[in-house]
Amino acid sequence: MNIGDVAEKSGLPPKTIRYYEDIGLIRPARSANGYRSFRESDLHKLAFLGRARALGFTIEDCRTLLALYEDDQRESAQVKALAQEHLVRIEEKIARLQSMKKTLTRLVHACAGDNRPDCPILEDLSPSDDRA
Repeated sequence: MNIGDVAEKSGLPPKTIRYYEDIGLIRPARSANGYRSFRESDLHKLAFLGRARALGFTIEDCRTLLALYEDDQRESAQVKALAQEHLVRIEEKIARLQSMKKTLTRLVHACAGDNRPDCPILEDLSPSDDRA
């Protein structure tokens, strides 16, 4: 398969596929004229990577997951530990986002949004001696 075919089948843009090759996540064969020639195994890896990235795994996590996937001697505990670490990062991010939402909601409700210059949003954003 050429890069267009594998891009269509994997749902990944050609630019992403080239990037994954550049960083060594995939290694398609090269024909005599230098064109990439993707095998079914490359397509499978790209679909795997696309799904892992959609779940928010980092590139390094993906590298580890691929290595574990290809290792017949792996222990599922290794995969679970990696996924649990990622889940903790997601939960921490959600907590930060919820805190941001709570603060911004409070500020939006506190702002009259009229023709007066007073604005609690700007006051909160501006540095003050109290917060330094």
